[in-house]
Amino acid sequence: MAITVTLPAVLARLADGNKEVSASGVTVGEVVNAISARYPSLATRIRDAAGQPYPFVVYYLNDEDIRLGNGFDSSVADGDDLTLVPAIAGG
Repeated sequence: MAITVTLPAVLARLADGNKEVSASGVTVGEVVNAISARYPSLATRIRDAAGQPYPFVVYYLNDEDIRLGNGFDSSVADGDDLTLVPAIAGG
């Protein structure tokens, strides 16, 4: 299944400048694993060493926050969109 993963500029630079990447999987976790394998420097910014999502990165599957559902176990379907939004700190 082809899932489109949308990355903000701060993460896109870690994915060879790609603001959108395509990945396959049947769950959000599998999709995240696929892009993490393709872009290892991105992997450390979007999930922890155990492969779990960081609390400061929000994942939206078709505009729905996965934290309100099954998290990385959320099912995905061909054509779904997964958008990653990291928290930005500053002053």
